[in-house]
Amino acid sequence: MADQYGSDFITIVDEEGTEYELEVLSTLEYNGNTYIPADGGSDSLDLEVSIFKSIEEDGEPILCAIEDEAELQAVYDLIMDSLYSEDAE
Repeated sequence: MADQYGSDFITIVDEEGTEYELEVLSTLEYNGNTYIPADGGSDSLDLEVSIFKSIEEDGEPILCAIEDEAELQAVYDLIMDSLYSEDAE
């Protein structure tokens, strides 16, 4: 997992046009894809941490939800392994 220094924020827009600001916690490369865990804070959709997949659509990178449960679990496990390995150091 790549270390992030300082705060990076992104804004996502849901299907109804509502905007949410999220703090990017890190990025993770897995199986040729980029995944982004982001903190939604306590006041945005009751999200704490969400994991998005970065894909390219019409030549532009976009973030999307991970719909495959096995893929989501694998990425989640990698994030947790990384966090626990950092805590052990």
